[in-house]
Parts: sequence; C-alpha cells; structure tokens
Amino acid sequence: MLHTLIVGMGRAGRGLHLPSLDKVRAAAPGLLADGPVVAFDPLRPPPDVPGMVRAESLEEAARCRPPALTVAHLCTPPQARAALLARLAGLGYRKIIVEKPLAVDLPGLAEVARIRRRWGLDVAVATHWLDSDLTRRLRTAVAAGEYGALRRIRVVQNKPRFTRSIAARDHPTAFDVELPHALAVVLSLAGGARIVDASWDDLVLGRTRVPRLGRARLRLEHAGGVRTEIDSDLTSPVRERSITLHFDRAVLVGHYPCSDTDHTAQLRTVRPGGEASRAVFTDDAFPAFLHGAYVRYARSVTSMHRTLPVQVDAVRLLTEAKRLCAAEDVAGEEVRDVPAVR
Repeated sequence: MLHTLIVGMGRAGRGLHLPSLDKVRAAAPGLLADGPVVAFDPLRPPPDVPGMVRAESLEEAARCRPPALTVAHLCTPPQARAALLARLAGLGYRKIIVEKPLAVDLPGLAEVARIRRRWGLDVAVATHWLDSDLTRRLRTAVAAGEYGALRRIRVVQNKPRFTRSIAARDHPTAFDVELPHALAVVLSLAGGARIVDASWDDLVLGRTRVPRLGRARLRLEHAGGVRTEIDSDLTSPVRERSITLHFDRAVLVGHYPCSDTDHTAQLRTVRPGGEASRAVFTDDAFPAFLHGAYVRYARSVTSMHRTLPVQVDAVRLLTEAKRLCAAEDVAGEEVRDVPAVR
C-alpha cells in the first residue's frame, strides 16, 4: 500500500488532489495506506483539514512516511518546480505526480529532465483530461473511422479567473493555466503538430492590469493535416470547456465538466441532414487519473508514464507560442515608438 505526500496546499493540492484521493481510497480499498495524508506547503502553513497531517518541512515529511513507499504530489507553482523536484529526489522520493504544466519554458523543462534522469524518477503529469470518459469516446471515434477522417478540432476553455490571477500570480501567462489540458487531448487525438499562430491578451479589472493572463489563443497544424484552434479566455463571464471535432461525415461536440460540483460530461453527434444524438454521462476524470497512477506505482512499472511525452511536447509548443507572442509585442512597441512624420 502506498502513502501520500502533497507538496503545496493551494487550489490544486487542497481543492483537487486531496478530495480526489478520498474517492480513490473509497473505490479501491487497499491501494492507499491507512492513515492521514502528509502535507507540506513551502509558501504558507497548510490549513488543518480532516484526513491530513501537517509537516513543517520536507525532511519531517520524509520521517513521517517512508519515501520509497510514498507518492509525492507536487502542487506548487511551476516556476519553482525543478528545485522542489530535486529536494524530493534527494530525500528518496521516486514516485512523483506533478501538476501541469511540467515547466513554463525550455530551460525549466531541461532541468526537470536532468533531475528525472539523475535520480531515476517516475514522473506522471496531472493531465487528467486524458483519463476523461469524454476523451476516450472521442479517441474511439477517431480510431474507428465511422465518421470518416478527422479534419478540424476546436477547443474552448472559458472561465472567469480575475481574483485568483490578481492575488496569486502563480502562472506567468494564460498559456500555462488551461491550455496544457487541451493540448494534451488534441495531441492524443491528432498527433504531433506545429504552431501556426498564437496570441495573448492582458487581464484587466478596473485599474488593475495583469500582463498576458487574460486570454490565450493557439492555432496548430498537425502532421496528418488536421487543424486545431484552442481559445482560452480567463476573463469570460461564463464557464465553458468544450471540444468540437469535425469529421468528413459528422460533427462531434463534447462538453467537459466545468467545476467540482458536477462531474457530468455531454457529447452531441450531428450527422449530415441535421440528424443528432446526445449522450450525458458521469465523468470524474481526476480520481480516475490518480487511481491509474497509483495502480501503476504499486506494480512498480518501469516504463515512462504516458502523460510525460505528451506534456513535454505541450511545453515545447507553448514555449514557441509565448515566443511568437512576445516577438509581436516587441514589434508593436517599436511601431508605436516611431516618431510621427510632420
């Protein structure tokens, strides 16, 4: 049986990982060890939460539970990821679940790769949309070929995120918040891709402006010819997580759950002539992801976790997208600095 250490008790650690572990424990008795989850937060003292014991340091956490039999959940902001990963490795932790994104740039990605290789870490990235029942149904539709070839994908990820973005500043751009989930899905559906176009907007609330954290748009061309558009608006007045797949003979429109209060997904299939069908089903993806990760860790599987290569590709693509956006910002500033001709 495996113990758990959560590093970082912000929104992801306390609001997502901890309650999902309770669901895994209830669904798979004997997979998780008895006793409370150990938690350490390097940024702030974690609150007292039922089913959790607080550690004052990573060293104390390592004394509470044996690192070799513990899955460490790294839920801190991505900018400090490599340093904490190295500390965990030095204390003997080898089974590590990392919150997305794996890194925010290529130097960070290279450092994570160096630490993983040096210590032989088994890293899984929390990209639970890949474990979504909706994603599985879409993947089946692509593989079966029932609707002909896949031609185009559009993903919309809208949610108002003003308060958290202004208060926490835990992500450098809107590309790092929701897009890693969507990128993982479209890469799993349509294969490798290149950037065609990218843009970002600032988040503005009254007189407060947070650069690059308002909206992110991305257009991709996959090696097989499929075109993808991803639009993530963190200033939207409404929540939406939708994905639309255009095939030769049908359009599939899926809606992922938007909050932790209702784990329900929907899939609408529209065929030529307007004939449509709709399926509504339970889709609690994060506990499914954790269950699969813990089963794999319990079996001591030696192969690389399936989330790692796709998230490495996602970081590379998002780094290129941010580079393009930054270059456009510089070009725009240079144009505005040109003195007017009189």
